[in-house]
Amino acid sequence: MAEGVASIPVQVCYAGRGQLLLLQLEVASDSTVRQAIMASGILQQAPELDLDSVRVGIFGKLKTLDSIVRKHDRIEIYRPLIADPKEARRRRAGSRSGGNKRR
Repeated sequence: MAEGVASIPVQVCYAGRGQLLLLQLEVASDSTVRQAIMASGILQQAPELDLDSVRVGIFGKLKTLDSIVRKHDRIEIYRPLIADPKEARRRRAGSRSGGNKRR
């Protein structure tokens, strides 16, 4: 951290397959999401993460890696979806409607 720059607490979290990582750390107040993720060490704990291809957010809102973090932000690293949510909903609705038609 540069001298004279205040540090702020943030969290970095990732829910991988079979693992949940929630790391608390202090970063410079002018840090980006990318810098906070790099400083957290989470990439060493979850080597499957490719920072250039994952989506990230803060408290459930999508952000870019260049977004500036604020005090007490929870930076979330999202894994790719396995199935399209709309298609999965259609399949579930189709399987239920077979014998449940109203007259």
